[in-house]
Amino acid sequence: MKEELSTLIEAQYPLIYLVTSEEERAEQAISKIAQNNNQHRRVYVWTVTHGIVEYGQPRQTTQHNTVSPEAAVEWVIRQKEPGIYIFKDLHPFIDAPPTTRWLRDAIASFKGTDKSIILMSPVQNIPIELEKDAVVLDFALPDMGELNQVLSGQLDKTKGKRITTEVREKLLKAALGLTKDEAEKVYRKARVQAGRLTESEVEIVLTEKKQLIRRNGILEYIEEDETIAAVGGLEELKKWLTQRADAFTERAREYGLPQPKGMLILGVPGCGKSLIAKTTSRLWGLPLLRLDMGRVYDGSMVGRSEANLRNALKTAESISPVILFIDELDKAFAGGAGSADSDGGTSSRIFGSFLTWMQEKNSPVFVMATANRVDRLPGEFLRKGRFDEIFFVDLPNAQEREDIFTIHLAKRRSDITRFDLEQLAKVSDGFSGAEIEQAIIAAMYDAFAQDREFTQLDIIAAIKATLPLSRTMTEQVSALRDWARQRARPASASIAEYQRLEF
Repeated sequence: MKEELSTLIEAQYPLIYLVTSEEERAEQAISKIAQNNNQHRRVYVWTVTHGIVEYGQPRQTTQHNTVSPEAAVEWVIRQKEPGIYIFKDLHPFIDAPPTTRWLRDAIASFKGTDKSIILMSPVQNIPIELEKDAVVLDFALPDMGELNQVLSGQLDKTKGKRITTEVREKLLKAALGLTKDEAEKVYRKARVQAGRLTESEVEIVLTEKKQLIRRNGILEYIEEDETIAAVGGLEELKKWLTQRADAFTERAREYGLPQPKGMLILGVPGCGKSLIAKTTSRLWGLPLLRLDMGRVYDGSMVGRSEANLRNALKTAESISPVILFIDELDKAFAGGAGSADSDGGTSSRIFGSFLTWMQEKNSPVFVMATANRVDRLPGEFLRKGRFDEIFFVDLPNAQEREDIFTIHLAKRRSDITRFDLEQLAKVSDGFSGAEIEQAIIAAMYDAFAQDREFTQLDIIAAIKATLPLSRTMTEQVSALRDWARQRARPASASIAEYQRLEF
């Protein structure tokens, strides 16, 4: 990114939009570019509080009457010498006609000169009048080299205590995905708590990192204690995942295998789609980040929703390899581009940005998405190339229902030999895994209220008192099965084998 920014400045691009929340780090990078440039340029910074101030100078040296955006741009136009002019947080004012017009005048006057305006903001907001002239750059989060400088600064404060190369690498990887300031605070906290920085402090860094990522409310760390063995049935899907457990290793790259892109799991609600996504994290030994698409949408400010998505994806890429979990994709992107009329085009832009990212991403971010209603999914999601595979999770068959009863009963009682699992599987025909679990819990509540142990009959009574989703939504389930029969891979081994024999 820094090389690209340097090239744009050298090539006399008049307007550059730099998307970042790390103002100080970005300013330092721009200052170095200005110094290393063939023709040295002075750097000026504008803020709405102090107007235009030369970079590195006291704020009292502000240029007279340049607090308003229009006056500041006018002052920039009048300057004769080469310069780089950084405007911080101009996005709330940029849509005002006078500001837009002054920027267009500046762009026209910069032709053939060594002057560039850099709009620096955490939110991307470019008026249509400036779209053809502005170049947008995302200022990347710190890499291992920059984090190493931060870590070295904290190690200098530990009174000469040294760490091994392996420990240093673990501490650096633990901080990937944080800004420079966040990394410095995390390392400082670990040093203060333990009085040193060693391998045992990696967990402190990781814990604090999780809190920092959760703070934005869009990405969430998910820590799942269950293993994939806790999922009843779905053997074909579990086999596919197990085969790719080492897909992100260097050994796989040397073998010539590409990095997996992602998978879409369609199916009836309550049949284990979300549980599969969570347990895959433990199977593959990768962190699991849940992307809350509902919180991505923010109508408080123009461009805020797009910035939320961009920052979330950037964070996921920075800590990769990682699994990015999107639950109920059909609700997150229902309608896609078709819903633009009701929200000013925000959903259309979000949808397009996410599709482009999925298609072009090179980072090892595995997208694991689930959906219940395929008819609500935009067709662009289902074409080849978006996901490595589309699996369909149907209602469990008799053998899978036995497995599910075994798993849930074993969680609650050490001895389950007194239960007739075959009978329970038979009476629960048409039940999902979630409905089976709730039937067991209901039976336990009934027995607990009577101060006795729950029995086979309690579970059967709870099952018979429940109307499963497969009966209340018969048409929807049938339509989903019909669609998946020709377009998705069955997650159940028995159905997969039947389809292989059929063809």
